[in-house]
Amino acid sequence: MRFIHETAGQIRIALIRHADFKRALRERCDNMSENYYDKSLNAQKLYQVYQTKYLRVRQYFESEIAFVREHLQGTEHILELGAGYGRIMKELAPSCQTITGIDISQGNVDFGREYLRDLTGARLLVMDAHDLRFEDTFDVVLCLQNALSAMKTQPAHYIHKITALLSPGGRAFISSYSSKFWEHRLAWFHEQADKGLLGEIDVEKTKDGAIVCKDGFRATTHSPEDMDEIGNASGHKYKVTEVDDSSVFLVITKQFQVDE
Repeated sequence: MRFIHETAGQIRIALIRHADFKRALRERCDNMSENYYDKSLNAQKLYQVYQTKYLRVRQYFESEIAFVREHLQGTEHILELGAGYGRIMKELAPSCQTITGIDISQGNVDFGREYLRDLTGARLLVMDAHDLRFEDTFDVVLCLQNALSAMKTQPAHYIHKITALLSPGGRAFISSYSSKFWEHRLAWFHEQADKGLLGEIDVEKTKDGAIVCKDGFRATTHSPEDMDEIGNASGHKYKVTEVDDSSVFLVITKQFQVDE
């Protein structure tokens, strides 16, 4: 009996250690992905990501920007989370009053300030999207091109940080990839890997909307159902819509008073 109890205890300890190991490994992978854009894919490399040969992918870039632009009046103060070097900022700056972008990478911000140097009303700041520090609010907050997934947040919790940055009546635009865009997205990521901008694509693990590279990079998506849950968690009016068969957008309008 003693042997049986000792063996059972050893098995329980082994299972706990195995669970701890898996948890630590998962956290390590999440941290690698979270810091990937800061350490490995920034500045000139990130710029090269968008110099794609695929016309359908370029159409996707343009469609996301056009969708936001058609909702602007020209008087808005905009904040973009995960702005990179300011690619989207440059396109939207003529259509708003001011646009502020934040990015975790100093390299992106240094490169972006030169990229945006001829624009008035545009500023790019080094800031962690998990630690937002603004005294003022904004008319529009952008979290585009799957940035919410790249931030490795708990979306239902993080959405409150986004809406807290909005002025009453302001809108948040959050986008992810449509499942209809999978083949084009996959081709684009293979192109990035071929250029040496990403690690080799792990073809066995890359499936079901997730792209995984052998250097630790992992990009997931948010489905329309996910977006609906996030919108509902916000406590504000929202709409989920597909754009161009390439993007899923969640648009949240901050109410002047949230219903209790």
